[in-house]
Amino acid sequence: MINQEYSQDPSGGAKESIVIDSHVHFWKYDKKRDAWITDSMKLLKQNYLPEHLSQTLKRNHVSGVVAVQADQSELETLFLIELSKTHDMIRGVVGWIDLKADNIEDRLNYFSQYPILKGYRHIVQAEPEDFMSNKSFQRGVRALQTHQYSYDILIYHNQLKQALAFVSRFPEQKFVIDHCAKPDIRQGEIKEWKILMQEMATHPQLYCKLSGLFTEAKWSAWSAGDFYPYLDAVFESFGTDRLLYGSDWPVILLSGIYVQWKSLLEKYMEKFRQEEKDKVFGLNAIQFYGLG
Repeated sequence: MINQEYSQDPSGGAKESIVIDSHVHFWKYDKKRDAWITDSMKLLKQNYLPEHLSQTLKRNHVSGVVAVQADQSELETLFLIELSKTHDMIRGVVGWIDLKADNIEDRLNYFSQYPILKGYRHIVQAEPEDFMSNKSFQRGVRALQTHQYSYDILIYHNQLKQALAFVSRFPEQKFVIDHCAKPDIRQGEIKEWKILMQEMATHPQLYCKLSGLFTEAKWSAWSAGDFYPYLDAVFESFGTDRLLYGSDWPVILLSGIYVQWKSLLEKYMEKFRQEEKDKVFGLNAIQFYGLG
């Protein structure tokens, strides 16, 4: 049961909530494979592995993470699975699989041997406008339901209309929108994004990650107030039952540091009830991904 996801204070005091970071990446940097990391992102052109994050998690009282794919290959999925075997911080993995493949059922059956694997993601933000309406892709997403896998939706704000039509086709499939669908915080655009996110939230099987917003603002030149209108919108639309805290580490380092984002969300939620904070910062991720 979700209510059991607490740890007892060694002194016998009050129980402490479990905090789960629902969105981190790990990689061994490869210039050719990781060509998406441009010169403007030089900071990311190095290895980022669990041992580089562990102390940050401890300082921020984070109990575990969900490791999310950054490369579109089955090798990436296996890499994250292998990392989880030696790093207890990894409570779940969101991998990649070719959802358009004719042998999608065979591949899903193969990966079903790994219980740490909770769902899949495709980098749709880099695909043509009509990608989500592709019949082969939709067949692959439909196959996820059979295995009870979730699907992370990675899109830009200008792809929300297509995502809305896509999600409506799968009322039984668990979805989560990564990074609040990347609103244009840098330019202060919010009206159309807010309306479409409200429509997206009418689908009860759809959740939303409070992650990735630092890099949608002006890098290292933002103020906390820049994010509040966007946080207001997703909290009003999804409520505290369908929002998941996430850092998007190490990408977040392009615009800030880990503690800044976590502290900003804690400040935003300071007047919320403790049970609502517990949901957003951990329990919702545990429920959505079925974390052990």
